[in-house]
Amino acid sequence: MSSNLHPMLNVAIKAARAAGAIINRAALDVESVRISQKQINDFVTEVDHASEKIIIETLLTAYPGHGILAEESGKEYGAKDSEFVWIIDPLDGTTNFIHGFPVYCVSIALAVKGKIEQAVVYDPTRNDLFTATKGRGAYLNERRIRVSKRTQLKDCLISTGFPFRPGDNFKSYLNMMADVMQRTAGLRRPGAAALDLAYVAAGFTDGFFETGLSIWDVAAGSLLVTEAGGLVGNFTGEAEFLEQRECLAGNPRIYGQLVPILGKYSKFASAGDKAAVRQAAAADAPATDTQDTNEGAEAAEPAAPKADAAKGEDAPF
Repeated sequence: MSSNLHPMLNVAIKAARAAGAIINRAALDVESVRISQKQINDFVTEVDHASEKIIIETLLTAYPGHGILAEESGKEYGAKDSEFVWIIDPLDGTTNFIHGFPVYCVSIALAVKGKIEQAVVYDPTRNDLFTATKGRGAYLNERRIRVSKRTQLKDCLISTGFPFRPGDNFKSYLNMMADVMQRTAGLRRPGAAALDLAYVAAGFTDGFFETGLSIWDVAAGSLLVTEAGGLVGNFTGEAEFLEQRECLAGNPRIYGQLVPILGKYSKFASAGDKAAVRQAAAADAPATDTQDTNEGAEAAEPAAPKADAAKGEDAPF
């Protein structure tokens, strides 16, 4: 740990490295790890729980008056009314982990009065530590990082995440991917959103988009991106995205080019954009499969968001 870092960031780094040590030990014999299923294709392991436990213990030992919002335990621990809330994903990329696919990370962010001010994303397989403090820049292993300088989408590598839950609109996502793939140098699906955002911050990729994400998936990574000179928001380009379950990030020029491509797929898109998506889906559907066409059209247009729709289970405050 560095004496030049914010003390709260130093504590978060200590917590992330402790969790990473647990993950690395378990990875040596991943087949013996106990696994349970939260829902179809959504797994949790004893490693997730052990990692989360050591993170929470480390944070609350240093700051017992702070709040906690963690993926596995929610708001069970920590103060309930604190202005300081730690947002924790103890093992982002669990499915990768249980298959021995070495793309996963620990994600820890600190929100102060609802704004992310500290961030750590730690990749234990590579010992890569991404950190950021609001207003102080973003770093990878103590080296300052910046988003890429590419200006044309055709030259860019973009990362994403595929839908995997029951009820996800697969047809809409395939259309999104097709729109992006034909305009870029490549599309990747690593499988850990926090690490995807860290890679945008480091300039390894030029942009990232995904739907269905929870706040613990994106809180730390979002600060990394903005402190590295990038932009992050929802598909329509709105910056207040943390609880909206859709995320778009990139360097400023590429972000600006992705918004018009992906914005029409946003649940916050205009009625006209949603109608265009429905028409495209209907045109692509087999003429005899009217039932699927109608179902796809309904799925492509979610109900208009209520004023407090974002304040569901994922809301930290």
